[in-house]
Amino acid sequence: MAKQKRSSLNRLEQELPEGLLVDAAWLAAKGYSTALRSQYVAGDWLHQPARRVYQRRSAPLTWQQVVVSLQTLLGYDLVLGGRSALELQGYAHYLRQRGTTLYLYGSRKPPTWLNTLPLPDVRFIYRNATALFPAAQMPAGPQKLEARKDLDKSDSFVVQPWGQYDWPLVLSTPERAVLELLDELPDHESFHNVDMLMQGLTTLRPAKLHRLLAECKSVKVKRLFFFFADRHSHAWLGRIDRKAVDLGAGKRMLVKGGRLDSQYQITVPKDF
Repeated sequence: MAKQKRSSLNRLEQELPEGLLVDAAWLAAKGYSTALRSQYVAGDWLHQPARRVYQRRSAPLTWQQVVVSLQTLLGYDLVLGGRSALELQGYAHYLRQRGTTLYLYGSRKPPTWLNTLPLPDVRFIYRNATALFPAAQMPAGPQKLEARKDLDKSDSFVVQPWGQYDWPLVLSTPERAVLELLDELPDHESFHNVDMLMQGLTTLRPAKLHRLLAECKSVKVKRLFFFFADRHSHAWLGRIDRKAVDLGAGKRMLVKGGRLDSQYQITVPKDF
C-alpha cells in the first residue's frame, strides 16, 4: 500500500506542476479518488486554496498561476482580453483602477470557484468572446511556450512567457483588445479614458485591425473605433479599407443627453 501511495505521489508530481491549480474533477479524471485526495491534503502534499481546488504548495498564489492553470491544465479557452491585455502589453496605464480587474474572454464560463480564491484586490470578470467575434481556436493543454509559437501569427492572440518555467500566458493582441475595450462603453469604461488610450495607440498593425474589424459582430464597437481613430488621425488608419467594414444602419444612442455624431450616427458626450 505504501509503495502504491508513493507511486501515485510520483505520478502527481509529474502531472501537476508546482504552483498550478486543478480542481477535484481533474484529479478524479486522473484516477485520484476522494479518499486519496484527502490523504494528500492531510499529509501536506496538496494544499486547498478554495473548496474543491488543489495545488502543490509553492509561494503565495498569484493571479498568473490561476490564469495559466485555466488555459493549460484545465483546458478552458479563456484569454486575458480588453483592458487587462492592454495593461499587460504597456498600453493602458491611463485605465488603471484600484485593485486588479482581470477580463477573461472565452466561449465557456470559468469555474465558479474562481472568485473564491485567496487573492486580495483581484477580481475576475468573464465576457463571452463569441458576442464580438466568431469562435477562434486557442490551443489547450499543458504546453510550453515553444508549442504555441504559431499564435504569434494570429490576429487575435499573443503569448507572454510567465514564471521560471516560461508557462504560456495567452492574451488578446492589442488590436483585438482595443475592440473588446470599446465594447465596455459606456457602462463599464469612460469615453475620456478610452480617448486618452486611443491617442497613444500609434503602433497598431493595420492588417490585423482590418481583418478583426471585418469579423467583428458589433456595430457599436466598429463605429466607436472609427470615431476615436478619426479624432487622433493615426497613420495606420489610412491603410484600413472602411468599405469592407459593415457599420450597419440607423442611430445608436450611447449617451443620454449627448450629441449625435453625424458621420457615425452615435451619441457621444457633448464635450467630444
